[in-house]
Order: sequence, then C-alpha cells, then structure tokens
Amino acid sequence: MSLAEDISFAAPRADGKPRQILVARNVTKGFPGVLALDNVDFDVRAGEVTALLGENGAGKSTLIKLMAGFYTLDRGEITVDGAPLHADPASAHRIGVATIHQDAHLVPAMSVAENIMLGRWPGRYGWISKQAQKQKARAAVARVAPHLNISTPAGRLSPADQQLVEIARAISEDSKILVMDEPTTSLSPPEIDRLFRVVEDLKSNGLGIVFVSHWLEEVFRIADRVTVLRDGRLVGTKPIAELDHDKVIRMMVGREVRETKHTARPIGDVVMRVSNLTRQGVLSDISFEVRAGEIVGMSGLVGAGRSETAACVFGIDSYDSGSVEIAGQKIRANDPKAAIDAGIGLVPEDRRRQALVGLMAVKSNMTLSLLDRISSFGFLSNAAEDQIAERQIRSLAVKTPSSRVRVSTLSGGNQQKVVLGRWLERRPKILILDEPTKGIDVGAKSEISELILKLAGEGMAILLISSELPEILSLSDRVLVMRSGRISASLTREQATSETIMSYATTG
Repeated sequence: MSLAEDISFAAPRADGKPRQILVARNVTKGFPGVLALDNVDFDVRAGEVTALLGENGAGKSTLIKLMAGFYTLDRGEITVDGAPLHADPASAHRIGVATIHQDAHLVPAMSVAENIMLGRWPGRYGWISKQAQKQKARAAVARVAPHLNISTPAGRLSPADQQLVEIARAISEDSKILVMDEPTTSLSPPEIDRLFRVVEDLKSNGLGIVFVSHWLEEVFRIADRVTVLRDGRLVGTKPIAELDHDKVIRMMVGREVRETKHTARPIGDVVMRVSNLTRQGVLSDISFEVRAGEIVGMSGLVGAGRSETAACVFGIDSYDSGSVEIAGQKIRANDPKAAIDAGIGLVPEDRRRQALVGLMAVKSNMTLSLLDRISSFGFLSNAAEDQIAERQIRSLAVKTPSSRVRVSTLSGGNQQKVVLGRWLERRPKILILDEPTKGIDVGAKSEISELILKLAGEGMAILLISSELPEILSLSDRVLVMRSGRISASLTREQATSETIMSYATTG
C-alpha cells in the first residue's frame, strides 16, 4: 500500500492532535569526555515537520544517529509506533525511519532504480526481477522526481536529484519518518523550492519529518514545530507560530548574538592580482584584484565557477592561460606549495573532504600547513605542535576535550575553526575563504564573521566566497558576481544589493 493510499497513517488522535509516531524519552548518550545528550525528550508527529535546531555540538547529530540506529542508548528509550528502536540501521529502516544525510548515500555506478531498491531487490529463487525493480522504482520516483530517468547512473545526478532519489527510496520502503540532515546545503534556490514542494506533499500524506538546518529562513518556511537542543540538553519544543528569529536564536545560544557590522578601514596596496585566468570549459578571462585590508566578496549561483577560481588560484587545478601575482610576483601555476610560500591561504568549501584528516588529532590537523616550520631533518617537534595547537584553540575558542582527540569528533563549527587556525598561524598575505560558514550554527557564524573583519582590520587581504547573500553584503567592501565561469559584474559596497547581485548572477 502506498503512502497516498494509507489513510489511517495520518489519522489524528481522538483529541484532534497529530499522532505521535516516534517518541524519545530520557535519552542519554555519552562519549569519552563528552555527554552528547542528557535526558532529552523528543517526538515526531504524523503530518508535521519538526525542525531540530541547536548550535554545533548541541547534540543534533547524536540524536539523528540514535534515530537511525547507528548508536546504542546509554539510558532512556526510543519507540516507533510503540515498538522499541534498536541500535541497528537495518532494523531502524524496517521499523520505518529513513535518514537523508548531508552527503548522498548512493552507489554512483548503479542506476536510479537499483539505488532505490538497493537491498530489497524483488525476485524469486535468487533471481532479481529487473521488471519488478523498475516498476517499483518508477512508482516511487513519480512521487518526488518525475523528471528523472530511472536508468540513469546515480553518479551522473546533481546533488539535488541525488537527494530526491534518497527520498524516493524512503517512500518505496513505506517509511513513517523522514529525517533530513541539512538537505539544502548544496542546492540552488530553485532546487530548494522543488525540495520543499516534495516535503509538503509527504507531510500531507502523513509522514513525520525531522528537518535539521542552520538556515532559520528555511525553518520558518517549512516547519510546524521547533525543538531546540543546547549543550546536549533539551531547551524546549514550541509551535513555529509562537516563535520569531530572535526567540529561536536565544533558545539556541542562550544569549544575544550581535549582528555583524561592517566598519570602514584603510585599504592598502594590491596584494593579489588575477589576470585573464582561463580554464577551457570552466573559467573564461577571470581578472580581479584584492588589496591589503580589503574583503572582496565573490557571489553567484551554484556552478558559476567560484570554487573553481579558488582552486586555480591556489594551484589545486591547472589553468590554460592567465596569471596569478602576489605582491607583484607571478607564482607558478598548478603548485599549491608555491601558492603557500607566496602567502596564499585557502579554507576550502568542503572541510571534511578537502581540509581535514578525520582520523588524525586536532593538533595534527592544526599544523598540516606548518610542517616546514615545526620539523627538522624530517623529525616533527611534538612540543612545537602542541604549542601551536593550544595557542589557536585558546585564540579561536575551539570546543574540544583536548588537542589530541580526533578532529572528526568535533562539531562542524569547531572543525572550521581548526582549519582557520592552521592558516592564521601561518599568517598569509591573502586568505581565500570558500563558504566559511557553511553548515555552521548562528553563534559560530557570528564568531567567524567577526574574525574575518578583525583580520581585514589588521591588514590581511580576504577573498570571501559565499552563497549566502546576507554574509556577502554585510562583510564585503566590493562584490564580484560570477555567472557561467565569467565575472559578470564588479560592484562597490554601495552598488551591491540582493536584487543587483541576483540579477547579474542569473542574467548578467
């Protein structure tokens, strides 16, 4: 029976309130040195979207993994329609909990249909029925992504379509609960609109949805209720109608968060000059300058070429023609070491895959770009490494039990601080920040924004790449807008508005 046909699934209780599907009571979970969740109550209701909010490290990810069956409870219980949820992902799926993680969990070489039916391939006597597989997959895809061809390999899909395939898989499993962890991180505005239409449809058919996001605008657009965690404890659950942005932020951080304000500062000489940078099929004739003490924002839609520009400038990707100069000296192309030696630092868009080694300690990650300064004759100085790590942990207020724990155990905001600390210790002439507050809570976002302004005030040149227009507008002295691999506009602070930037990003 499909979700659309299961009328009783969304039926309210006798008192008229939505039926509780998942109920978590007195949930407690600890790790070495950290109490991640402390006596937390939480519930998911049929036909409702519950936003799960909190700063990085508040316990959201731990609660998600408990609901997905990845972790064992230390104390308390989680039930789905009265049945206990066990620490077993396969069992969680069978009981009706599906989780859409930030990174798609699809097999790239398999087709859409094969991914949807993965592990549940229909057949008899050990033989898979391709026809039945396609029929079931086609029915699920029709609900959420009718534009997709079920024969297309998953690796060829955009991040947005990969998410829709995961939702289709949840529908095909007759899931009762859909947990969506930062589902819009890599999506463009039109793709977000399409995703939210799917969410509304699923909600109208009785699914209980848990929505995790750092974007409060999205929360107020899609959620019915908000549950806030802070430091592993439940702050409260309230209907969205009783809240506004300021109330939610106060619940999340327990304090007022200052609005970042741009201040005028002296702008010095040109630090970096990029001239006619071209990479066939990716970038075309990119030219711009960044001066000492200046924050140059780079805006544009997903795929416009912003991260590709950063990768070419830093020497990760090669380019066909053009040049990059630091303080008037041309640097060797396709050579990150030459870029670092010249004074370029890069905080990449995907910190987990491009900047951090998850199995290594915080201190080792903090000094990855400093090995030339803390080693002699091939031997690393542990004392120097410890000194640098402790200095940056104090300076950036990194929340970690010690510098020796694995960096993967830290929250997203604290991981980003580790990457920033690595470059601040090296003191580059120009720091390229690619989506520096992506996947970071409002408190950490405010801290990093203040840090960016402080660095510029001290004379560092900053190239700020961001998809978040308020961040671009609040921090930038100038704004470069990219479209289809080209710079479509260079705007002064006075010229830069949301409307102007979006106009050049879409039609410029």
